[in-house]
Amino acid sequence: MSTEVLTGIVGIIALLALFLTGLEMAYCMVLVGFLGFTALMSFIPASNLVVKEFFDAFTTYSYTVIPLFVLMGEFASNTNIAKRLYTGAYKWFGHVPGGLAMTTVVGATAFKAMCGSTLATVGTFSGLAIPEMNRFGYSKELSAGTVASVGTIGMILPPSTVLILYGLICEQSIGRLFLAGIMPALMIALLFMLVIAIWVTMKPSIAPKGEKSTWRERFKVLPEMLAVIIVFVIVIGGMMVGFFSPTEAGTIGTVAVFVLALVRREVSFTMIKRSLKGSLKTAIMTLMLIAGSSVFGRFLTITEIPFRAADWASALPLPPWVVMFMIIAIYLIGGSIMDDLAFMVLATPIFLPTALALGYDPIWFGIMISITLMIGGLIPPIALYVFITGNITGIPFKTIYKGVVPYLGALAFALVLIFVFPQIITWLPNTLMGAM
Repeated sequence: MSTEVLTGIVGIIALLALFLTGLEMAYCMVLVGFLGFTALMSFIPASNLVVKEFFDAFTTYSYTVIPLFVLMGEFASNTNIAKRLYTGAYKWFGHVPGGLAMTTVVGATAFKAMCGSTLATVGTFSGLAIPEMNRFGYSKELSAGTVASVGTIGMILPPSTVLILYGLICEQSIGRLFLAGIMPALMIALLFMLVIAIWVTMKPSIAPKGEKSTWRERFKVLPEMLAVIIVFVIVIGGMMVGFFSPTEAGTIGTVAVFVLALVRREVSFTMIKRSLKGSLKTAIMTLMLIAGSSVFGRFLTITEIPFRAADWASALPLPPWVVMFMIIAIYLIGGSIMDDLAFMVLATPIFLPTALALGYDPIWFGIMISITLMIGGLIPPIALYVFITGNITGIPFKTIYKGVVPYLGALAFALVLIFVFPQIITWLPNTLMGAM
């Protein structure tokens, strides 16, 4: 074993050990990358590397897409947009058995189409949907499990911070990634609704029927839903046809949501301050991850570990799908013990060369690992979305875990479907933007 490879292995182990101490992943990657680069090269090149990567992360024009989409989500979550979406969806589905839970799936999915933050979606609907379901006699397992699970759809439904970060790290088209995430996200939302229907059929007592709205009441709320659709079409459609770049799309989407809130007289100094503060915090964290991953990635490059791993995996006497399932298992474990963004930034530079060597499409790979991280975010020991739901509502984590289990089955089924039929991911971007 060469000195470079041995140093790389020690670096990866040291990185995981540092993370377990509670230090932020971005700082862990910078520290290990700097020390590793110093060991293999020298102090001066390592210092120059850190300065350059941080300067690039905070000054590169394409990275401005991150704070823009995050700010768009903050504007959406700090107004009554989510409440209106929930009310509108309830008018259509509230009378169906389990209708309030289905309303939550529809409302949260629609809200995420306007919001760049998965955590904001979970937080918003934890405070909005769960009290309503509890008021109508819904089981806490069903209500909390639905909210915690539906929030994960935000990882692949544009505008997704996870997909933006993947595109920037792997130099893939963000527009193609956004298009690739639409069909899997809608499919998972439908599977969640199917889970609710089956669950309620088996145990009717957990979800009493709601009130049935008249057709007039249903059509009356359609303009509220239409506003979300218009913003979504403008942002995604504009990128799709090449009318504007992802950064410009983020700007237009942010302005559109702000104007929508302004027209509805929901803009205040407190709302603007809260939105700016939240977006800055998230954006800086993400840019720090990018800078840290760049430093660590440079270190990994000179160790040649990613390329040797790709050569080793492609030479294994195993079918490519078996190797890919091994990679998915690693992402599943990693996503359950650390933040999804952090683990994606850490692991993707290592495993993407292997996926490419096995002949897999990088856009397909990005969606696959995102869905895997969706599952990882719902299972112990960290289970971030369960943790957020429990903290906001006060519902015991054990109860939420029980409610999440059926949705985990739906996510696993979706993962298998997408693995067997990759066209679910690739068809839309290839059709609308052309095969690459």
